[in-house]
Amino acid sequence: MAHTIYWFENSMEQEALELVRGLRRRDPELLDRLIQQYHYRLLRYLCMLVGHRETAEDLFQETWVRVLEKGHQYRAQWKFESWLFSVARNLTIDFLRRRQPQSLEALLEETPGAPPRELAATNAPTSFEALAQSEEAARLAAVVAALPPAYREVLVLRFQEDLALEEIAGIVSAPLSTVKSRLYRGLEALRERWVGGTV
Repeated sequence: MAHTIYWFENSMEQEALELVRGLRRRDPELLDRLIQQYHYRLLRYLCMLVGHRETAEDLFQETWVRVLEKGHQYRAQWKFESWLFSVARNLTIDFLRRRQPQSLEALLEETPGAPPRELAATNAPTSFEALAQSEEAARLAAVVAALPPAYREVLVLRFQEDLALEEIAGIVSAPLSTVKSRLYRGLEALRERWVGGTV
């Protein structure tokens, strides 16, 4: 058992070192593989942050350009997806500041539009179930989109991207206690809007 754990840890270290070397070399094959691997998750995250598919696609492209430019700054001890989402988040904050001079936290009072419809997935055996599921998914997407951006962001990172609270804290550059507070308040706001039927 100890041999298996050692092999697994050693394998993960080797992958991390290969990733570091590839990013420093600006390896196009590595970049293609990373884009394929994180395409849907990163685009979904950006769509939830900005609420517009076209803007999210522009930020998606810009994120990968930044990964290529700043890849030499990536360290093997970091989880790549956390670093990637941090890069995307920082670009989004810069974009929002240029568009309207506010930080993501200052947008707490704002209510953005619903996320793009093409991101909602429905897989059901019958037409009726598909309709019911799509209506539920659309309602949930609308409720989540109506949440303040700081709450929406931690909810998306935690429950859609399945990141640990410590990773989220690193991405949003906030203390763990702040992330926990935003997550709790976001869940409370989501529950209140869901039960109350308001969007």
